[in-house]
Amino acid sequence: MIRRLRNLLLVLLILPLVTLLICDAVIDQGAEGKTFNSINAIPRNKVGIVLGTSSRLIAGGNNPYYTHRISATLALYKAGKIDRVLVSGDNATRYYNEPDTFKKDLVAGGIPEDSIMLDPSGFRTLDSMVRAKEVFGLDSVTVISQKFQNERAIYLASRKGMYAIGFNATDLEGSEGFKVQVREYFARVKVFVDLLMNTQPRSNQEI
Repeated sequence: MIRRLRNLLLVLLILPLVTLLICDAVIDQGAEGKTFNSINAIPRNKVGIVLGTSSRLIAGGNNPYYTHRISATLALYKAGKIDRVLVSGDNATRYYNEPDTFKKDLVAGGIPEDSIMLDPSGFRTLDSMVRAKEVFGLDSVTVISQKFQNERAIYLASRKGMYAIGFNATDLEGSEGFKVQVREYFARVKVFVDLLMNTQPRSNQEI
């Protein structure tokens, strides 16, 4: 009896870990060769989709993930690797508007206002990628975010009938990025749950 309980406990401990690792590996493999760190190496695309995040940290101060995504988007545009930018992020309330904040900084950085499209219903990566295809009619995009999110977005895009590559914004290393990296393992499991359940974006309304 004790041995059975011990074996059951062992399975209950190992199974979640194996699930995390398998989901992580499948997404890594699905995005292999499709993410780029170099401006010179990345193929040209008509539209780049930058994934939203808050410009400020909860504890105060600028969010480096946001800052690096702005820099990456500006670099791509100025190098002629994209013609237009789709900013997809959360605008759940009038007091919190990721796309509008991104737009202001991108315009300040030199991207013309008429080259920027906004999707205020990009609440999750799933929403952003599905809406890019179904609402904005895009079949091919360059995703702009940190590598871990780019890989997940690319995998989701492929499962939804859209071709995507990713330009990797600078990531955070060490303890600064540790919590985000841990959360990413669970986000990747959620990808497969969403696909299995055929989860739809929170909003499919056109802009």
